[in-house]
Amino acid sequence: MTGTFWAILPPVIAIVLALITKEVYLSLMIGIASGALMYHNFHLIKAMDTIFAIMGEKIGANCDILIFLVLLGILVALITKSGASRAYGKWAAKAIRTKRQALFATICLGVVIFVDDYFNCLTVGSVMRNVCDEFKISRAKLAYIIDSTAAPICIIAPISSWAAAVSGYTSGDGFYLFLQTIPFNLYALLTIIMVLCVIRFDLNIGSMKEHEISAQNGDVHHGNEEYKDVHVIETSDKGKVLDLILPVLFLIISCITCMVYTGGFFEGVSFIESFTNCNASLGLVLGSFLTLVFTFLLYLPRRILTYNQFAECLPTGFKMMVPAMTILALAWTLGDIVSTHLQAGLFVSTMLEQYQISVAVLPACLFVIAAGLAFATGTSWGTFGILIPIVTAIFTEGNPMLVICISSILAGAVCGDHISPISDTTIMASAGAQCHHVGHVSTQLPYAMVVAVACIVGYIVAGLTQNVWLTFLSGLITLLIMIFCINKKG
Repeated sequence: MTGTFWAILPPVIAIVLALITKEVYLSLMIGIASGALMYHNFHLIKAMDTIFAIMGEKIGANCDILIFLVLLGILVALITKSGASRAYGKWAAKAIRTKRQALFATICLGVVIFVDDYFNCLTVGSVMRNVCDEFKISRAKLAYIIDSTAAPICIIAPISSWAAAVSGYTSGDGFYLFLQTIPFNLYALLTIIMVLCVIRFDLNIGSMKEHEISAQNGDVHHGNEEYKDVHVIETSDKGKVLDLILPVLFLIISCITCMVYTGGFFEGVSFIESFTNCNASLGLVLGSFLTLVFTFLLYLPRRILTYNQFAECLPTGFKMMVPAMTILALAWTLGDIVSTHLQAGLFVSTMLEQYQISVAVLPACLFVIAAGLAFATGTSWGTFGILIPIVTAIFTEGNPMLVICISSILAGAVCGDHISPISDTTIMASAGAQCHHVGHVSTQLPYAMVVAVACIVGYIVAGLTQNVWLTFLSGLITLLIMIFCINKKG
């Protein structure tokens, strides 16, 4: 079953079960078990050994990400307990007067925090949750906005952990090649336009309409009782707006500084090169830890929090992140079984070699393949690693089709990552918005599919013309026509 169509079955089982039952933990476990059993020809003991060996390995390899989640959870708990979030909410209620302005402020914050998608999702969510609640915006809508300004922004930001990852997968001057892909990255560019249109025209497609109606009736969680009073924290009345703004600004600056530090910036390496070679997860851990120290020094001398109250936030912040950490551990395990053991990537590369696809339609085909692979495995970075080397082997440097095809892979991988229930970015967006995970996935899917259709049209034009303006305009016009039809019908 290795390297065949059956390699795609375990994630399909997990995803379908999650969407039907609305229960993500058990669905992921069943998907993991089915994949391990297939790999070992249904030998139960060997399958169990493989499952826990992979899980231990993935948790160990990604321990920096888990530590970052815990530290950021503690920081959110501290800001909440200090009363700073409540003070910011009161200030925002005066400065932000409409629902549309609240959503637009969420987008702006997502664009500003372009360094890393994990960082983006959790920070934007923690800052904007209370503000969006004031204007009766559903948590599903908030999660969609967060998710749509995380990976799509990071994949077109030259200074981000994603740019560093993509540069590492390409040959030659990887960073320059990445810069060339930005104008052709239709999914990222059109997703941003889609989000702006969603806010401007209040587009509620599919089940998002039900979530928004519930929010207008006072239930932003759409009946998910377990999320209504999650981790209620008694707040101080001493916190000011600056007690939220200063830690967030310090977090952004310290994370960027620590990321370039891990890349050797303070040892004489250039800023761009140090960012390209940085250890993003370690940089985030160091930056978030320094922010906790800064927050301690900001709050305690001014008696915003007592020493004991500060200490109480440590386990509270940890508990806040347990659901996200659990889903991540399971998603990493399933992704490794599918990609490394069942070798879904081998199946995809074999299919590409077997069928002689015309160069004119290759970008559109690569977009669809990348989206499917990222959706099934839950990893866009893994999809980059599988498909980009295939394209670089087909086209030489300087060939415009090399840039277009790599762009379509990046766009497709972000699209698949965007709609996959087992994607870490999707999980983070749910955690940041404190939204039911399956609810976020099901409400986001129709929006992403509209953008995906526009991208396919754009990449067909790209393959035929190799012109960036015609490519973008064809995708944009297709998207606007679909938005017009949806808005008129709604």
